[in-house]
Amino acid sequence: MRGLNLARATVAQTVRRPNSGQENPMSVTIIARIKAKAGSEQALEDAFKDMITKVRAAEPGCQAYVLHKSAKDATQFVWYETYTDQAAVDIHMKTDHMKAMGGRIKDLLDGAPQVEFLKELARK
Repeated sequence: MRGLNLARATVAQTVRRPNSGQENPMSVTIIARIKAKAGSEQALEDAFKDMITKVRAAEPGCQAYVLHKSAKDATQFVWYETYTDQAAVDIHMKTDHMKAMGGRIKDLLDGAPQVEFLKELARK
């Protein structure tokens, strides 16, 4: 997905575990908004669902890979992705299934994906 590649950023943050002396990377979250061309909604949804299966099977660094569809606009999809760290994001971006996805969906999109990288600041 061209937009995801353009939006890459280094967002990893580290924190120290109490009493361990080891650094522990904080998670990286990606929010991707993707608009389908009118009439391509089902084909795009099917491609995305295939991708979920591949990511879950092959990417242990992916903690969440959740697809949403707008309740108001059937052409609008939103991904919520969480990775253990920046290295896991980098692995995801370089997988064969991610490369294949770009080719599979390029003609189904209405514009470039809107991608936002978030870094975790704190957790309970």
